Parts: sequence; structure tokens; C-alpha cells
Amino acid sequence: MVSPRLIARIESEEPTLRLAVLIDADNAQAAVIDGILAEVARFGEATVKRIYGDFTSPHSSSWKKVLQKYAIKPVQQFAYTTGKNSTDSTLIIDAMDLLYTRKFNGFCLVTSDSDFTGLATRIREEGLTVLGFGEQKTPDAFRNACHKFILTEVLRPTVPEQEKTGSASKEGSELAQPKAAVQSQNQPEFPKKFVMDALEQSSDENGWAHLGTFGSYLTKLQPDFDSRVYGYKKLSDLVKAKTDLFVTEERMPPGQSQKNLYLRAK
Repeated sequence: MVSPRLIARIESEEPTLRLAVLIDADNAQAAVIDGILAEVARFGEATVKRIYGDFTSPHSSSWKKVLQKYAIKPVQQFAYTTGKNSTDSTLIIDAMDLLYTRKFNGFCLVTSDSDFTGLATRIREEGLTVLGFGEQKTPDAFRNACHKFILTEVLRPTVPEQEKTGSASKEGSELAQPKAAVQSQNQPEFPKKFVMDALEQSSDENGWAHLGTFGSYLTKLQPDFDSRVYGYKKLSDLVKAKTDLFVTEERMPPGQSQKNLYLRAK
């Protein structure tokens, strides 16, 4: 269960956790490594960065180009038997070895494979934070085993390189659109009922909720909830934009110099 304190750390972008980043090269894309590591930095320090796969395989060739740049340690695992994934076993064994060192506050598991659900659950049982990174196809079992699950689709560059070489007319229309407008073409429907239920649970007797507390409930109820999926960089941007759903108010706490955002149902 994610605490409001953890959500507050994330929102304020203060790196506080010592994290082990473990990447499944068979089920992750090298194209989003920039976004993944930037996201990890919001939560804490990537003390260990390892990637697991068969780097003699053409399938993993894209990873070879970024390993040195980001100081990611490759762990070579040959595919000894067809149909058996020895990469998963190696990653899990390493994760347990790192877990028992007691040097980490959390783990970042970069994969879209539900086979790591048990590993995520085991790490949580030790009281450590589990952050998952995967594609839209990632099964709910693994998503819900993480404290927070981030879709790698939202970490991709807004404008793909191949689109930059498109026609002039396209450059004048699509590429000129703001990020939210471009993303809206593939956005899922906004989960209004879920969000309003979370607000009700996190609000005080007057109906007001602190943004951090509200964000904590959203994550506890649905670990893969992310405002960026709906075109907003931060949760605060989302609630301010949804004027049909929320009333917002900034308050200055006693003895502090920074205002806190509160919201209630409209």
C-alpha cells in the first residue's frame, strides 16, 4: 500500500529512495530508456542498473547502443533451450540476492511479462517499494502487484522521428499541435467514477482533499493510474483542467512558504 508520504515525495520530485533497476530485455523497448531513467530519478537514486537478455540475439541489438551511455550492466543469458525463458530466472535470482543485502528501499522492474508478478509480490512482503514499467499489454496481475505501475507509452517522445520527415502539410497540422492534443487521439476514456470515488475516500468532513492524499488513494486503488495517459503532465494539471469535476484551492500552511493544492467535487 502506497503511503501519502511516498506520493508527496513523488509529487515534489525529491529523490529519496535507493533503487535497484532491473530490465527484462526480452520484454522492454530500448527506445524508452531515456524516459524510464528520468522517471526513476523522480522516485530516487538508481543505485543498481542491470539488464538481462541474450545480447547475441538480433532481438536485443537495440539495447547494445544504450548500455554504455547509461552505465547499465548487461547480464548475458544464453537461450539454452527453445521455448524456455532463462532470462526470467536469472533476473529473479539476482533480485532476491539484492533484496537480501538490505541495501535498497525499492526495486524498479522494467518488463511487460506477468511472470514477474510473484517477484513483485515477494519484494512488497519485505516492505520495499515496487515500481513497474511496462507496455499497455502488461497483464493486470503484474500491474496490481506493484505499488506504482508506469506505462512506457507515456514516456515515449511526443513526436516520433519518422514523423518529422513527413509532408509539409502534416508538419503544419499534427506536429504543430500541443502534446495533450496529439496524445488525445489515442487516449482512453477518462475514468470519472473511479476518480470521484477516490476523491470521496480521501476528502475530509468538509469535502476537501489534499492533492497528495488524493493521489495516494488513486494509486492504492489503481497502481497504473497516470495523469499523462489522459494528456496531463501532472496530477495537479489534471485536477485544475477538469473544472467540470473539481473545485481547487491553494492554501498556505502555517510556517511554510509554499502553497498546497486542495480540491473537492464540484
